[in-house]
Amino acid sequence: MTLILLPPSEGKTGRARGKAVHLPALSFPELNAVRESILETLAKLSATDDAYGVLGVGASLKPEVDRNTRWREEPSVPVSELYSGVLYDALGYSTLSAGSKRRANSRLLVMSAAWGALRMADRVPAYRLSMGTTLPGLGPLASVWRDPLAATLAEAAGKSVIVDCRSSTYAAAWRPAGEQAAKWVAVSVVRERGGVRSVVSHNAKHTRGLVARHLLESGKDPGTPKALHKLISERWNAELEPTGAAWTLTVVEHD
Repeated sequence: MTLILLPPSEGKTGRARGKAVHLPALSFPELNAVRESILETLAKLSATDDAYGVLGVGASLKPEVDRNTRWREEPSVPVSELYSGVLYDALGYSTLSAGSKRRANSRLLVMSAAWGALRMADRVPAYRLSMGTTLPGLGPLASVWRDPLAATLAEAAGKSVIVDCRSSTYAAAWRPAGEQAAKWVAVSVVRERGGVRSVVSHNAKHTRGLVARHLLESGKDPGTPKALHKLISERWNAELEPTGAAWTLTVVEHD
C-alpha cells in the first residue's frame, strides 16, 4: 500500500454546531495522552496575552486563538473537510469518486501539531497551532512529537512506499528510519524557466495536492520508489534521485 503524508493548512473550516471531539474514537489512540497534554497547554496559553507572540499570529486572529481554549467543547469536523488552502483545494477530496475516497481514507495521513497524525475520517475541532511552535513547559512541538510518532507511524507505514508531501517543519516530527527510509520519497516541485530552476512554494503546494489526487485516482499501489516515479511520470516531468538512504521525487514545471 502507499502511505501519503500531508501537512495541515493554516486555514481551517470550523462549524457552529455539532458533537465535540471524542478522543477514544480518533485514529492512533495511543497518541491521546500527548494530544491532551499539548491541547491543555495550548488552551491555557491561548487565554493569556502571551499567546499571540508564542503562536506567531496577530491580534486579528483573536477568534481563532480564543477557540483553542474551548477545544473540548468546540464542534468537531471531519479532517476531510477541516483543512482548506492550496494543497487541499488541489486534492479536492469532496470531488473524488467513491473508490478514491476509500483509498484516501486509508492512505492519507495529515500531520498535525495538535493531534500528531490524523486520517480523513477523524473528527477534530478547528485549532490554531503550528509545528514550529515552542509551547511553554513542553518545548518545540516537533521534538515533543518525535518519539510518540516514531513507533506509531513506523507501524502505520509498514512496507508501504511513503510519499511525503509535508513541509520541512512537519517532516521534523517524523522521518522514516531503517528499511522504511529506502521507501521514503519526498515530493519536491521546481519551476524551470530558460534552463534555470527555482522553488515556488505556492505552486508546490498545489502540485503536491494534484500528485496525491493522481495517486488516489490511479488505483495503483507502486511498491517501490521507481514504480512511483513511473506512475507520476505519466502526468508530469518528474525526476527521481537518491537523498541519503531515502529519495526525492522532483516534479518539474515549465513556463
